[in-house]
Amino acid sequence: MHTIDFSPLFRHSVGFDRLQHLADAALQSDNDAKSYPPYNIEQVGECGYRISMAVAGFSEVGLDVTSKENTLVVSGNQPEGEDVTYLHRGIAGRAFERRFELAEHIKVSSANLVNGMLQIELVCEIPEEKKPRSVAIHTKAIPHEKAA
Repeated sequence: MHTIDFSPLFRHSVGFDRLQHLADAALQSDNDAKSYPPYNIEQVGECGYRISMAVAGFSEVGLDVTSKENTLVVSGNQPEGEDVTYLHRGIAGRAFERRFELAEHIKVSSANLVNGMLQIELVCEIPEEKKPRSVAIHTKAIPHEKAA
């Protein structure tokens, strides 16, 4: 596994402790287990996002969407069905778990299952105290000394 040392950058930044973890996760090889099920990430408006995941064959009972701290976990497990003999099985129905690292102010607002697509709506909720604000600059007059 590749490791990138970001410690020189930490001298000039504050609060990027998770950067090392995110970089390591991005560098891991993308094998078949991590590529199923396929998904899209879309930007919706100025402060919204949508994750669309192809989960054909899964029902809402077999899917679980959990948001904890800054991680979104989507998992699927189909209950054992009848004994079926497939002549061809092209629709994957295997269990999966997919994790998404969320930025600090990204919250999950809803999840919908429509036509085999799981759509998870995310919204950026920045608290008022964290939003950019203008700081007024005041000028103080320096009293002039009178010549004696």
